Amino acid sequence: MRSIRHKGLWILACLPLILDLRVAVVADPINTLENVAGKLVFYQKQGNATLVRDTGELASDVPTEAMFELFDPQKSLRSAKFTYTWDFGTGAVIEGTEPVVQYNYAESGNYTLRLKVGAEMEDEEEEGMEGLYSINLKVLDTIKSIDMEGPTSFRVSQNSSLAFHVDGSPPMWVCWRILPDCLSDTPVGCTLTMLYTNTLQLNYTFTSTGLHCLDISARNDVSKLQTSYSIYVSRNPLSHLFFILPCVAVFLAMFSFITVIACRPRIGKQIVASSNAMFVKNPGGGPSRVSVSFSSLKNGENQPLVNDQATKYYY
Repeated sequence: MRSIRHKGLWILACLPLILDLRVAVVADPINTLENVAGKLVFYQKQGNATLVRDTGELASDVPTEAMFELFDPQKSLRSAKFTYTWDFGTGAVIEGTEPVVQYNYAESGNYTLRLKVGAEMEDEEEEGMEGLYSINLKVLDTIKSIDMEGPTSFRVSQNSSLAFHVDGSPPMWVCWRILPDCLSDTPVGCTLTMLYTNTLQLNYTFTSTGLHCLDISARNDVSKLQTSYSIYVSRNPLSHLFFILPCVAVFLAMFSFITVIACRPRIGKQIVASSNAMFVKNPGGGPSRVSVSFSSLKNGENQPLVNDQATKYYY
């Protein structure tokens, strides 16, 4: 009987250490404290992966499993019967005998989860014990999309504004880069930006035309997402005027020069000599003759068909 009493007293002495300790937060990890008897661990499923959440941050609207892990290396409490009352801070309370419960936080925000643990020993003479564990939770929305707002075509050599809406709980780290022709011979880093709202505004000047690829990724403490957009950059219509206007000026100068040369009045008079030859047949049956005459005419004058005053030569 004496050994049994000593054993019962030892169990009663250990229960306050197990049940009266609160779960530590991120700053003081639970498993590094000296007199820790248990801890709360959270598991969340995203796709085919199961993530361990032990930093007090959870993702909203994701299947969540909360588990209380009892620290009992001596197996002194293996015969005790435990009851668990889970208060998730949203008005939802779940009671059970298992140290595992499933619950989803539908909305982001700050919550305090409280767990009430009751231990009942097999010996009815021993008094049952209760303990309260609590932890502050920060529930964040996962990043579901990165939407580009506005046009996807821009002009070269102009300061362009690109707007994005990131659907997730801030703060978020956003990393972006732009690749001309969607290719890069060497690894290209990205520009990291801290985002405290859901809107991202980028100012960028494109230096070349053609197709560009915009790679952008965002992450917060519970999720990450990466996407890419195709952007087309064209020439500025005003840039053609810098080539057309000089050509037009040169053409007008040449046309004016040709017009002036062709239309200017002629100076001085040119005197040309003209000659006329006439075949004369003798009506009396004698030999015919050819009459050749020369005369001096001014430019623009008409010469008469028969000029009696001209000098005639007969052959």
